[in-house]
Amino acid sequence: MKFLITGGAGFIGSAVVRHLINSTGHHVLNVDKLTYAGNLESLSGISGSARYEFLRADICDQCAMEGAFANYRPDVVMHLAAESHVDRSIDDPRAFFQSNLVGTYTLLEVARQHWSGLDEQSRTRFRFHHISTDEVYGDLETAQDYFTEDTPYAPSSPYSASKAGSDHLVRAWGRTFGLPVVVTNCSNNYGPYHFPEKLIPLVILNALRGKPLPIYGEGNQIRDWLYVEDHARALVMVVTEGAVGETYNIGGHNERRNIEVVKAICNLLDELRPCTHQGVTKYETLIAFVDDRPGHDVRYAIDASKIQRELAWVPQETFETGLRKTVEWYLSNEDWWRAVLDGSYQGQRLGLG
Repeated sequence: MKFLITGGAGFIGSAVVRHLINSTGHHVLNVDKLTYAGNLESLSGISGSARYEFLRADICDQCAMEGAFANYRPDVVMHLAAESHVDRSIDDPRAFFQSNLVGTYTLLEVARQHWSGLDEQSRTRFRFHHISTDEVYGDLETAQDYFTEDTPYAPSSPYSASKAGSDHLVRAWGRTFGLPVVVTNCSNNYGPYHFPEKLIPLVILNALRGKPLPIYGEGNQIRDWLYVEDHARALVMVVTEGAVGETYNIGGHNERRNIEVVKAICNLLDELRPCTHQGVTKYETLIAFVDDRPGHDVRYAIDASKIQRELAWVPQETFETGLRKTVEWYLSNEDWWRAVLDGSYQGQRLGLG
């Protein structure tokens, strides 16, 4: 089949593209605007494939999207293009609503026009898969609570509000126009090729450079961690085997407090790349507690039993195996992350408003 992937040069999108090219026989058109977090170097290993094409375009540009659909004629749309960092959404909410709401609306309308013009067999095969986040659900109150597909939405940040709105748009286009849609909501992703504004890559790279390791508040926020390659497998499984109109939560079954995550990274680095910075014998001594983020949710945790029950998906990586693979990847790919840091982002704190 022919897959049109939006945001395929981003962190999760590039993992999906790599999985499709390396592990399936499907064809891929990667549509990406190449904003700050889009990086074609993350796809260098598959860019020469005859089954891969790239189009630099903005999902908010209706003419560009119409041209992409008309020329490529996709069987499947996997929509990953989004502004995705909570701290940046506090600094500049407008960009998030433009990309995540206006962009999703534009893509839905172009997809609907494309789908309406297909023959019956192609219409039956077509899917529009919207990839979203567990942050739309808000905060969990007790250690016994988990997000399910039926959890009411209660977004806390401009980012999660924009994603909640885009989720609602996709479901509305499914119900009102009959567009064959599926939605997935995932927990925190981590792994190779992750832009270093997020916790795990930021801590790894700051530690390697002898810089402070910032932790919000006391580091007691709890997240469920999902290895990005496990997520990519799940996404392709959902869009090819999942039921039209359904939502699937995807989680890693790996709840950890942020302080535990940071200390685990420090321990791995102590083992794999002992610290040589002057006056620093253990990476953990670089930990620096900073004022908490405004509106910071305390705990997210995914109940992923539906996708396990209906599609037989389970994550292959534990947090320990996935984190080790991640740290080893950054240690072995210094050229990739140094090129990223040579750009506009240098590890500074975001989200101060």
